[in-house]
Amino acid sequence: MIIKFDVQNFGSIKEKQTLSFEADKSSHLENYYVIEPVKGLRLLKLGLIYGANASGKTTILCALEFLRDLVMEPREKKIELLDFKPFLFDENTPKQHSVLSIEFLQNKIRYSYQVLFNENAIVNEELYFYDPKQALVYRRSTDLDKQFTQIEFGSKIKADKAFERALESNTLWNNTVLGGYLKTNIESKELKDVTDWFKSYLRPMIYTRTRLNTYVTKRIQDNIINKETVVNILKNADFNISDIQISEENKVLDERSIKLYMAMDISKDTIDKIANQPTRKIEFAHTINNKKYFLSINDESEGTQRYYEFAGLLTMLISSSIALPIDELESSLHPDLYTHFLLSFLVNSKNSQLIATTHNREILNNKDIFRNDVIWFTDKNENGATELYSLSDFTSTVIRDTTNIFNAYKTGKLGGTPNLGDYYIETVNERK
Repeated sequence: MIIKFDVQNFGSIKEKQTLSFEADKSSHLENYYVIEPVKGLRLLKLGLIYGANASGKTTILCALEFLRDLVMEPREKKIELLDFKPFLFDENTPKQHSVLSIEFLQNKIRYSYQVLFNENAIVNEELYFYDPKQALVYRRSTDLDKQFTQIEFGSKIKADKAFERALESNTLWNNTVLGGYLKTNIESKELKDVTDWFKSYLRPMIYTRTRLNTYVTKRIQDNIINKETVVNILKNADFNISDIQISEENKVLDERSIKLYMAMDISKDTIDKIANQPTRKIEFAHTINNKKYFLSINDESEGTQRYYEFAGLLTMLISSSIALPIDELESSLHPDLYTHFLLSFLVNSKNSQLIATTHNREILNNKDIFRNDVIWFTDKNENGATELYSLSDFTSTVIRDTTNIFNAYKTGKLGGTPNLGDYYIETVNERK
């Protein structure tokens, strides 16, 4: 599970900003929101990030995604640049290194991982574990002139010279040591634990434009996602769907398509392969007056299609232990359905975490269903830099037990809202 995540000099973020999943002392809704995976460490399942457009909400999730990619998708060549931008509204930050760090639990062991980097290389990298006190797994430094990586292992880590040489040779200056380990035929319990966490627990970010139809359907077919659970989620969400039918059929190429392929000099063998490639057909059963009617998924509403995808994600969150970042969680969802999704996750999940950006304010209107420490805000300061802070950071002079959080946020008392100008728009012709 994620304990906390730090970002510095990345995109719209200048100074270090921290997203923490450590619960505060409140016992409010503790049975639903708080997990204690090891004694004395109380972690939250949920983090919701509010803020105006371009305030940096998505940047937090993008930074987390970027860190995952640094580990799981190591560069193949030294000349490949790291695809990110530092904070650009300053003369100095483009020349300074960016920093990402994360603390997490894997197999009940606490790890702390940090990378310092620029667009050319990983400059420094450190991994620690706590057993029970903090101990070094490795420390990596890069000679930027020679483009050469050096790795120092902690005293508790078993690593002979052959191990170190093999790992250094596969850790290019623009790769993390963890990425180098994935390309090396060596054994290390600690490195395997950490790379397994990035692969299996921290999942790729779900963007607003991400279509999950094929992903969810394939996993239903492979019995990774339980179809009956997905159907039950759709039923509970009042979609009047009683079954899902998935089948495959071969494509039928019409005369016009065949002529078009031939005009593009595509060989007959390739055209035959295209024609014989099966396509997946998804139909939803709607039971009306005790009779089933089947609709293709393409004939369903955008909201139904989106919630089918989300039902698959919810099944994964409930049945597995994963951290799932989602951008604009409310996209294509009715406010009641949005709340239903969150509450279904909180009530049924055991060791998963959901991190989402959102504009949906309605949940803030009901203190009976949220905790202050899961609500976060992003705002731009006078230098154009993103600042991230929690609702639980506000003192009782701003937020009291009787305060309506929805109204406080809507009126700008908590920040994170757009500073809108006049509705009147002066056109060029009017100025003349």
